[in-house]
Amino acid sequence: MTPAQGEATPRPVCGLDTWMPVPVRILDMKDENFNTFTIRLRIEDEAARSAYRWAPGQFNMLYVPGVGEAAISISSDPDKPTELEHTIRVVGSVTRAIKRTGTGGMIGLRGPFGTSWPIEGIKGKNVVMVAGGIGLAPIRPMVYWLIRHREHCKRVILLYGCRSPEDRVFASELEEWELKSGLDILVTVDNATGNWTGPVGVVTQLLKRVRVDAEHTTVMVCGPKVLNRAASWQFLQLHVPPEQVYVSLERNMNCGFGQCGHCQYGAKFVCRDGPVFRFADIAHIFAKEEI
Repeated sequence: MTPAQGEATPRPVCGLDTWMPVPVRILDMKDENFNTFTIRLRIEDEAARSAYRWAPGQFNMLYVPGVGEAAISISSDPDKPTELEHTIRVVGSVTRAIKRTGTGGMIGLRGPFGTSWPIEGIKGKNVVMVAGGIGLAPIRPMVYWLIRHREHCKRVILLYGCRSPEDRVFASELEEWELKSGLDILVTVDNATGNWTGPVGVVTQLLKRVRVDAEHTTVMVCGPKVLNRAASWQFLQLHVPPEQVYVSLERNMNCGFGQCGHCQYGAKFVCRDGPVFRFADIAHIFAKEEI
């Protein structure tokens, strides 16, 4: 079924049995900052590798035998589906185990899961992407896609914030995108250290530097809960329709199919109905702390 214009995009048909993990090899591991790293993976089975397809904003379940699995957003180029990248913050037993596995090691992968950013819904519009911290990882594939299909949209803006210059992820790419991509990129930090000469303050303050053509702008937000709420409300106050504001949510996703209940969000499940939600679809529960 083709999604209505403006809706988050359902996952593409992958051709894999997403109930069972497939073996993947860690081809490369790169530290982004003191507690975050990016791994590049290759599905070992050639037929499974050829069948695998995904869209920007989706995630995989990464599995370490004897330890468990964790939901991790795909952070690589969607036009290169045979080599997958995941950007991971070390926060628990699974992520620590992946880090210990190291380059050349094997882990398991299930996926892809969830909805994606609204590629068809942004045709001919302006796009504003807002990311905080590691929230840039789920947006990075969308940046790649927009650079490759620059004619698809009008003006494209990326607003990114983190605690300090050292906490940035994809730091070298941010500079490259700004110089070569035709995208407008603004980066801010909470605390200026070292030789930082850019903006200082929370990322939503960057909106003061951006003019928004509300009726013809699509917004994509991904970051901590406080950023998701603040940025979404701020764009609504600028009269961007709630149907054109999208938020990627993080929850404790255990199964990927909406069966275990760990990521229930009101009547929805983040792993199945998200992680990318249209604000209009979750407005009634978005500000409720107990949900």
